Amino acid sequence: RRSSEEEELSGGGALSREQNHTGLFSGTELLLRFKPLFLPLYCLLVAVAAVGNCFLLACISSDKKLHNATNFFIGNLAAGDLLMCLSCVPLTASYALGRGGWAFGRPLCHLVPLLQGATVVASALSLTAIAVDRYIVVAHPVRRRISVRGCGGVALGIWCLSLALAAPPSFYTRYLDLRPSGLHLVVCEEFWPSSGHLRLLYSCFILTASYMIPLLSVSVSYCAISGSLRRHALPGETSRSQERWSRRRRKTFSLLVASVLAFALCWLPLQVLNLLLDLDPDFHITGKRYINLLQVCCHLVAMSSTCYNPFIYASLHSKVRQHLKGYLCYRRRRTLTSPCASSHTNVVVEVEVVVVV
Repeated sequence: RRSSEEEELSGGGALSREQNHTGLFSGTELLLRFKPLFLPLYCLLVAVAAVGNCFLLACISSDKKLHNATNFFIGNLAAGDLLMCLSCVPLTASYALGRGGWAFGRPLCHLVPLLQGATVVASALSLTAIAVDRYIVVAHPVRRRISVRGCGGVALGIWCLSLALAAPPSFYTRYLDLRPSGLHLVVCEEFWPSSGHLRLLYSCFILTASYMIPLLSVSVSYCAISGSLRRHALPGETSRSQERWSRRRRKTFSLLVASVLAFALCWLPLQVLNLLLDLDPDFHITGKRYINLLQVCCHLVAMSSTCYNPFIYASLHSKVRQHLKGYLCYRRRRTLTSPCASSHTNVVVEVEVVVVV
């Protein structure tokens, strides 16, 4: 979001008074001073997120033992993260750190905000679906689980709903080419109606949908799972099978909690900043000089959420670690008697003992 002076660009009023980039966009030069820092961080983020999520999707799709509802929704989450890091992050970073403004044309000017908003909502809904699936598995263990076709239907519904909820910012996004007016600048920004509080209402709605829904669903699921484990525990000493069953459930639920916390903590600064800007359109709190720098910092933290799920999943799932070690052994071309092969064998034995949920 830009200042009220910059919003006059849509009417051309500012062009008669200012003829340079820094005069129009206060704080742009301050942001560009940090370009040598932000640019490598964005490149590293895209590389880590792309490799990690591609590997996670390859593991889930190639191993039939991982074909269940929970892993399907985790794969849906990874696909959304991959889409965001390959499409939204490079274009948004180029726009924020470039001097010429938006350089990717009118269609992408409307498409990128739509995709970014949709992936955020889809991530929240996917985490909610995982929480619901975990509750059903623990509270109703004899109930038949959702089929692959049913998972596909839920995923399709998640993305359709996400696109619908993310459509308003794209609808109010304007592509303004100011080069014919003598200013080497192309603006791709949201211009909501000045009358009313549509932007504020939408920000509050997205903040609720992105945080309250997944956090509430995980909290309810955690309480329900804890109660179910206590109810199904036999009196006296817990059997070995019950301990193993409880350990597997807790490990899988720990994956969900870690994913939700990483998602919520990464997106919280940007969501709070956007809400603050809606409440303070005159920049009395943040100041015009620092707003661009704050936005890029918060955006970088938010986009880093696309990197964490592969590491969380690999740290808590033995099958993913098995695939990773097998890939590293293949790349190194070790013999079967090498230490790498021995560790791979140990992992296989471990997987046979602990049933994957």
